Amino acid sequence: MFDTLSDRLSTAFKNLRGKGKLTDADIDATAREIRIALLEADVALPVVREFIAAIKERAAGAEVRGGLNPAQQVIKIVNEELVNILGGETRELRMAKRPPTVIMLAGLQGAGKTTLAGKLAKWLRETKHQTPMLVAADLQRPNAVTQLQVVGERAGVPVFAPEPGNGVGDPIEVARQAMDEARSKQHSVVIVDTAGRLGVDEELMKQAADIRDAVNPDEILFVVDAMIGQDAVTTAQAFLDGVGFDGVVLSKLDGDARGGAALSIAQVTGRQVMFASNGEKLEDFDVFHPDRMASRILGMGDVMSLIEQAERTFDAEEAAKTAAKLQKKGGKDFTLDDFLAQMQSVRKMGPLTKIFGMLPGANQFKDQLENFDEREIDRIEAVIHSMTPAERNDPNIINGSRRARIAKGSGTEVATVSGLVERFFEARKMMAAMASGKGIPGMPGMPGMPGMGGGGGRKAKQQQKKGKKRGSGNPAKRANQGNPQPQAPQPGQLPAAFGGAQDGGDFELPDDLKKMLGGN
Repeated sequence: MFDTLSDRLSTAFKNLRGKGKLTDADIDATAREIRIALLEADVALPVVREFIAAIKERAAGAEVRGGLNPAQQVIKIVNEELVNILGGETRELRMAKRPPTVIMLAGLQGAGKTTLAGKLAKWLRETKHQTPMLVAADLQRPNAVTQLQVVGERAGVPVFAPEPGNGVGDPIEVARQAMDEARSKQHSVVIVDTAGRLGVDEELMKQAADIRDAVNPDEILFVVDAMIGQDAVTTAQAFLDGVGFDGVVLSKLDGDARGGAALSIAQVTGRQVMFASNGEKLEDFDVFHPDRMASRILGMGDVMSLIEQAERTFDAEEAAKTAAKLQKKGGKDFTLDDFLAQMQSVRKMGPLTKIFGMLPGANQFKDQLENFDEREIDRIEAVIHSMTPAERNDPNIINGSRRARIAKGSGTEVATVSGLVERFFEARKMMAAMASGKGIPGMPGMPGMPGMGGGGGRKAKQQQKKGKKRGSGNPAKRANQGNPQPQAPQPGQLPAAFGGAQDGGDFELPDDLKKMLGGN
């Protein structure tokens, strides 16, 4: 959603690189580029004006003029101001002192309230260890009750639906009965799904207000389609005046819209965005962190979300066993079965393109990420499953005839099998180094690994051959001459392990990742 905005901001910052000092003309030109970028992203005009004014005021101050790197200082200012307009700090759900906690969902028809109800219930059950109950109070939209029942079943959460819907039943009475049901069945959270309309009208507002008065919710969440741009702000203001709400949930963040709603709604309404829904699956639901979203927009990645996602996905006991295997005998106990298990665990975190997209600098190779074929993982699994237990346990025994048999059994080429075996040995070497506390090969101060952009790789080896010099007679000096340590990355440059160029040049992906993403 924020690709275009990220590209425009990157262009604006690129013009500042190499400048020792910022002039008023530099600040004005950068502010103009940022203003255009925000307007193109469909951000509300009052928000743009306030944002640009804050940036120009801070950029013209001493904090930049006295800085050694003006570009980085401006990026820091823009990041902080983005966090501010996105809501500042992360806001948690308010839980009632005496259960049940009542959460009411409001919004227009088509915003995704019913699916969001299931996502929120699943998140509360699995993450917060609550016992939620869904309430079908949308009795207008055809099959809305049935949809909520299906969603509730998928989420593993009970649904209170005494009325069939489709125009039959009183939603206010259903809401009242739901509170008695929740208390008798000891549900800790009640999530009320309400009806919407195609547009804001008096009937919609009256029904929402009556349900609010009937259940006295602890939180009213306004669900808004992030793809409708500035109209989302107008609708939100109408709901705020007519019913009131405590927080915002952005749905359809995986769409290709320009993202103006996300950047405008918190600033205009004064209500924070609390959750983000970014897909069709019930797992595609996240707490909205303004600082992390700002970091993604500026192309700095979202490593914290990546870590949290990994913690939820990976089994701690299995991870400890794997680490123990990698620490012993230089990782030789780590087999292709372990490699496959690790790969499957990573896949559970979500699409690999989404995972790679959380890494710093990912927006610089987004075209390759978009073209990445997830079925490549299926092919790797097929190759490993076509091996015998002995071959998976010791890939060194896989000779030419075995590779031909494996390729035939998995429906792939011999070159694919050979490439997988080579990548396995490189991955094992890297993971063994990390598990033993040596860090990632290719990072500053660490020896490079082939294909990882550090001291290893084909280009590095070719350069070593071309520039071969006679070593010193002193063994210690000769060792240092033969293994020069990589230079630390320059400010704003990625470390070598993530493809950062050692000479401070343009960002370049590691060779193996290029191949995986379909690059040349």
